[in-house]
Amino acid sequence: MKSFTIAKNDADKRLDKFILKAAPMLPKNLMYKYIRLKRIKVNGKKSDISVKLNVGDVVEMYINDEFFEPAQDKYDFLKAPASLDIVYEDENILLLNKKAGVLSHPDDGEYVDTLITRVMRYLYEKGDYDPKTENSFTPALANRIDRNTGGIVIAAKNAEALRVLNEKIKNREIDKRYLCIVIGCPKQKAATLTSYMIKDEKKNKVRVYSHPVDGGKTMITEYSVLETRNGLSLVEVRLHTGRTHQIRAHFASIGCPLLGDGKYGTNELNKKFGGYKKQCLYSYKLGFEFTSDSGILDYLNGKEFEANEVWFRDSFYKDELF
Repeated sequence: MKSFTIAKNDADKRLDKFILKAAPMLPKNLMYKYIRLKRIKVNGKKSDISVKLNVGDVVEMYINDEFFEPAQDKYDFLKAPASLDIVYEDENILLLNKKAGVLSHPDDGEYVDTLITRVMRYLYEKGDYDPKTENSFTPALANRIDRNTGGIVIAAKNAEALRVLNEKIKNREIDKRYLCIVIGCPKQKAATLTSYMIKDEKKNKVRVYSHPVDGGKTMITEYSVLETRNGLSLVEVRLHTGRTHQIRAHFASIGCPLLGDGKYGTNELNKKFGGYKKQCLYSYKLGFEFTSDSGILDYLNGKEFEANEVWFRDSFYKDELF
């Protein structure tokens, strides 16, 4: 039998969600069965799977040890590099300047060196995160950026901050601005593009249409050309929708693909401008624009943060891109 006392980071979580985190090897059908048989109880009593847990509740699980992950004395995340570019930090969140080439989360090819494992190592060594005292919560990224794109990523230090951030991102109450370099110059120096896209899952690529199509999703991209020189344009972008490869696909559709983008541009075209193999795209600015209750993160409302370094911006202005 194992007993768990619910702490702040597990509060307000459904019982079944908590069990699946605390006993990750337990099959769902067995979980439901054990709850019916009172082998899983809350405060000594049978409980419904949908009950919300409160601070101080005691969850008892009379199940085999094999369903729990073995306790670790050493953690894999400690193998991650210690380097982090921190834009801002407080007791609830971290704003991180992720460099192009770094994964946000582990995948089949890279498990150790990712942004989230670096965050976990940083918070562990700082004393802000101890896996032994957490029943189910681990620090988490509220947004993610593709490996080949750099920019600001938000990490939540506790469950309540993550809940609020997820809600604000869903409701588009966090304003993200991007910088990119496109080949050529859009006909209009500032505009809002509205198009329709369909994703080809096999090719992981989207097709863009100027008119509504069956199964297509609307994508809206607002942009402003900051400067044009040497056949390239530095552009600031604001997304009004969040579609796959939206910025890359949208600019390519108007004849101005991103510099370094081989998927929606061409390698032949990139070679004419220095042979870039990583796309010039950066999520460089983030603002909190809360229009509804923001709970413990209310103090962030109205604040704006900017990455202290965008690898291609200074080179563009100094004519040192190629």
